[in-house]
Amino acid sequence: MEVHVGLRFRATLVFEPCSCATVRAVQLDRIREKVWAGEVLDDAELAELERVAQREGGPVWRTTVAQALINADAVTQAIPILEAVRRDFPRDVQAHLAFGRALISLEKWNEAEAPLKLALELNPQDPEPLKALGTIAMRRNEYGRARALLNEVLRLDPLDDEAQLLMAELEALVPEPATAGPPTLEAFTRALVERLKAQSTQHVVARGQLSIRMGRGGVARFDLASLFKEAVPSSRPLAETVELVAKDLAERSLALPPGRLQLLAKVLPVLRDSSFLERGEGGAHREGPAGLWYFYAVDDPEVVLYIPEGVLAAYRVTLEELDEAAWKNLEARPTEVRALELEQGALRLSNSPTGLWALAHGDGHDAARLLTVSHQAALEKVAGAGPLRVYLGLRELVLLCREDDAASVAKLDGLDAAREGIVGPWRLHGGKLTALPE
Repeated sequence: MEVHVGLRFRATLVFEPCSCATVRAVQLDRIREKVWAGEVLDDAELAELERVAQREGGPVWRTTVAQALINADAVTQAIPILEAVRRDFPRDVQAHLAFGRALISLEKWNEAEAPLKLALELNPQDPEPLKALGTIAMRRNEYGRARALLNEVLRLDPLDDEAQLLMAELEALVPEPATAGPPTLEAFTRALVERLKAQSTQHVVARGQLSIRMGRGGVARFDLASLFKEAVPSSRPLAETVELVAKDLAERSLALPPGRLQLLAKVLPVLRDSSFLERGEGGAHREGPAGLWYFYAVDDPEVVLYIPEGVLAAYRVTLEELDEAAWKNLEARPTEVRALELEQGALRLSNSPTGLWALAHGDGHDAARLLTVSHQAALEKVAGAGPLRVYLGLRELVLLCREDDAASVAKLDGLDAAREGIVGPWRLHGGKLTALPE
């Protein structure tokens, strides 16, 4: 038996040079297992992993390198690697999943959802993106959604340890019980203000508006009634809704553009009445026609972010330069003149002429568009020459008709201005906007 053992040992020695690749593969497998178990690699292991990824070039090893960096709290180094893998291999599930988890570690909940949903779309019922999406839902206090996602994971695998831990954490949370009736605007406002205070988000509530202090001194303003209407479905507890809204406000990256040229490229004019001078105190502005005022805001798809006067000096921009750039930018953002039907106060777009028209881009700049050359030419094309009666009582759109169309004028005169609207009848003629006696 000893001779046989000796022979076997010598035989192993004979073939040892050919087994190095096998040994190295075993080492790499061990390194990869450590990574996906969440362990931190030492410098030699990470260097070996990076060499393999550079040589192989495929998604698996590159994603593993990124995951190793995430485990070592080097998330900012991992993200460019994952972005490159997602670009090169758009159908690689693990790259999307790792990217989503990296963003979760940075608490970028909104940004993390898209890659995780894509991973789930590519591999339906994969428990990993389901658990990651459940984690996001929990951090947002979306308890019902989190529970549904985690229940789906446990349905697929009742023994999933991570899902069980997340579910236990979820059950330990005690959301505010639903009230007997639907939440009110007053209750929503009180709860939102308390939450904004708790998370140290600078804000002011006045005259139905919520003003949030943003980066570089900017101020974003929200109509509380509109925010309440959009954010409060009847099926969601008030505390959960407020938590979501407050976090969304805190996460918004609505800082002003970082330099002079970027500011001038994104500024747009906003037409407001004199009542806004107090609410918009500190915002860059100049006098407009007939007692109206021009304020200036950064182009943003969701809110009107007004530019503070102090920013002009910091960026070495004069008010005249800001104004010139704003009108130039607005000319480059045209909107269609749309036919409109108005019956008993109800508005809807029409496919045929009605005698009423609207500028309805809905970005807060439609009133200012009335004073641009391109929009005045478009209005004359559909309505003809001559004075137009103008209604500015709605923030989302501007209504117009010919002044000699008595029936349409009567319809506009019968409308009540919204809280943020400009009251009174107005005339647009010869490129000028003038106020008419009521």
